[in-house]
Amino acid sequence: MALPTWTAFLPGVIITVLFLKAIVSYGRRRTYNLPPGPNPWPIIGNLNLIGELPHRSIHEISKRYGPLMQLRLGSLPVVVGASAEMAKFFLKTKDATFSDRPSFAIAKHASYDSSNILWSQYGPYLRQVRRICATELFSANRLESFEHIRHEEVRGMLRDLRGEAAASPGRAVRLRDYLQMTTLGVISRMVLGRKYVVQEEAVDTEGGSPAPPVMTPAEFREMVDEFFVLNGVTNIGDFVPWLDWLDLQGYIRRMKRTNKMFHRFLDHILDEHNRRRRLEGDGFVARDLVDVLLQLADDPNLEVQLSRDNVKAITQNSAAQHCCGVGYGPRRIRYCCCDHRVGYLGAHQESQVTGQGHRGAGPRGWPPTLGHGEGPANPSLY
Repeated sequence: MALPTWTAFLPGVIITVLFLKAIVSYGRRRTYNLPPGPNPWPIIGNLNLIGELPHRSIHEISKRYGPLMQLRLGSLPVVVGASAEMAKFFLKTKDATFSDRPSFAIAKHASYDSSNILWSQYGPYLRQVRRICATELFSANRLESFEHIRHEEVRGMLRDLRGEAAASPGRAVRLRDYLQMTTLGVISRMVLGRKYVVQEEAVDTEGGSPAPPVMTPAEFREMVDEFFVLNGVTNIGDFVPWLDWLDLQGYIRRMKRTNKMFHRFLDHILDEHNRRRRLEGDGFVARDLVDVLLQLADDPNLEVQLSRDNVKAITQNSAAQHCCGVGYGPRRIRYCCCDHRVGYLGAHQESQVTGQGHRGAGPRGWPPTLGHGEGPANPSLY
């Protein structure tokens, strides 16, 4: 059966229409005075210039193109400020304009669908959560009320150190392990109400009844390590969306696995707190930050109602990110929690950490080495 004559002209007509549409769209396109930057490659953009340490790669690029430059990461155009003046412009002068977060896979799969503080989009929910943190969770009065917890944990650490020193006289003591467990104990009791992460042989008690650990320190360390490493990785699918479903690097699979671990951990904590609230009834008094969040979730006057996942997301922020200063994972400290290190170095300028430790640092490469004359490099101190 012969095709109609007009079908022979159909491909030419379609191509002509698309060509004319592209010309019209280009003529109407708004022109921007964009900053300089390297020419992007097709599909990948400038991702080929970003190495294992993105901040160092961007610093090297800024040496050529200046403190304000444009990069194209896959299909995403990015404007980079690479100086203190540009950082002040973006973070202070125009903070409301540049306050949105990108929609990355880590926000969807491991941060309760962008509902924690780190990945929430700017809007009523984020403003409310910040207000809750400032007035209800981390106010001076509430932190002062937890002072006895800090004293008890520090005394316990000193007692354990004295016991180990007496048991093994003359042997160096690895302080980092003790500092980790002390900080984790303080955060757990302040945020969660009791120690949910203890050694397998230890048993915590609450009201005289045994309370077996929900998670061992090794399991918690693995979970927090993985969470912060995944917050700092370069996931190809975030920048080339049509490759996202392939999960070429396996990061999304790891995000989902980490999310399941947090779900199990936080669900147990919330269930236990809700059980105590029901038992105490009208006599219930908030004793920790999770209690405060659960009370606020029941408040009908909130601008944005808090769901169970919202409570878990805020608890995840409060518990996991406060542990980033105690050695749980060097790479996530490097990428995600630079503010802790910058604050420390600003207060201790006489012991600046050199870049040598970063170049060779792997997942267990912390601590970084100290430069000559910048302090003791005794491994027993870490």
